Amino acid sequence: MNRASGTGSPAVVAEAARFASEVRGRAAGWDRDGGLPAGARKEAAAAGLLGAGLPEHYGGPGVSPAELGEICAHLGGVCSALRGLVTVQGMVAAALHRWGTREQRARWLPLLAGGELTAGFAATEEAAGSALSAVRTRIEDAGDGEHVTVTGHKKWITFGQVAQLLLVLGQDQGKPAAVVVEADREGVSREPVGGQLGMRAAQIAHIGLDGVRVPRSNLVAPSGLGLSHVAATALDHGRFTVAWGCVGMAEACLEDATAHAAARTQGGVALAGHQSVRALLAKAAVETAGARELARRAAEFRAGGAPGSVTETIVAKYAAAAAAASASSTAVQILGSAGCEPDSRAGRHFRDAKVMEIIEGAQQVAELHIAEQLMRRHAGTATASPGTASPAPEVRA
Repeated sequence: MNRASGTGSPAVVAEAARFASEVRGRAAGWDRDGGLPAGARKEAAAAGLLGAGLPEHYGGPGVSPAELGEICAHLGGVCSALRGLVTVQGMVAAALHRWGTREQRARWLPLLAGGELTAGFAATEEAAGSALSAVRTRIEDAGDGEHVTVTGHKKWITFGQVAQLLLVLGQDQGKPAAVVVEADREGVSREPVGGQLGMRAAQIAHIGLDGVRVPRSNLVAPSGLGLSHVAATALDHGRFTVAWGCVGMAEACLEDATAHAAARTQGGVALAGHQSVRALLAKAAVETAGARELARRAAEFRAGGAPGSVTETIVAKYAAAAAAASASSTAVQILGSAGCEPDSRAGRHFRDAKVMEIIEGAQQVAELHIAEQLMRRHAGTATASPGTASPAPEVRA
């Protein structure tokens, strides 16, 4: 497969569509086996998908936000874990591209774009999920002026079983800090997670960091900016790609449900002839179309660098995750026993969609953020709920 980089960004979208169609028949097996094969990751890299959000001088195709969204929709409609690979690779790349030093960008971005390195975003901990300010991983001076040590335990790291480069969120003398940790360093351990509700092919792992010694030059941005800037950039990129992936999931489920309703007959009557079935399909169609439009709007805000783009992305992710959950539920209901089969695409999306309503900011946290922005706009002052952290502060370079 020829690398799509350098052939123009529309060609990368077309390559994503072709790749998604090619691997569609393999996705159920990946989910069943609990892992995305190394060969599939290499194919995604060769197609130019892993560095899709990066400019050409770092090895990426330089796609627009709308094109990145369409890439994730194509992949999301086939396999959420595959879309997750593109998401996490892009999250770490986006954070390094915006906040990394010139040396960090030159060293790691081309390797991420080319797929030579698989990335992991190590933020979540036992007591720090939506409220990442509660992370307890320690980033401490090693005593020689040239290194720091990283100690903590990270949970639910997507592709943590195979990631070679970890962007770790921690605390440096009480200030949020971010550091790049190469996963082959002494003190890094992995605990594979299997059998979870969804994203079963995403090779999730809990990561242990036991006094891992890394060069001080691996710190990304000054201490104090690890959450508000570095992690916020990664999470914003993640929400955007998850939103579009959910659009793809909803569209795929609507397609499967409609095709089944049109072809299936009961007592000589097409399933689609039943008013209740048509109502389910209509509701799913409207929700799916609405999610796509909100994702498109978020892409427009991102492309123009408009104020409020972070909130528009949260709105899109909120709506698209809900649409994916609703459309997948509808598809399973209409498909009946076929939707409950082990290799059912609708059934797999049904499980994955619930995960989408939790990751990169749970639906309830998104509601609080959206409401807070409405109050800011209306009254000119914030009325944040006590004890609730905003899922993504508006950050500017």
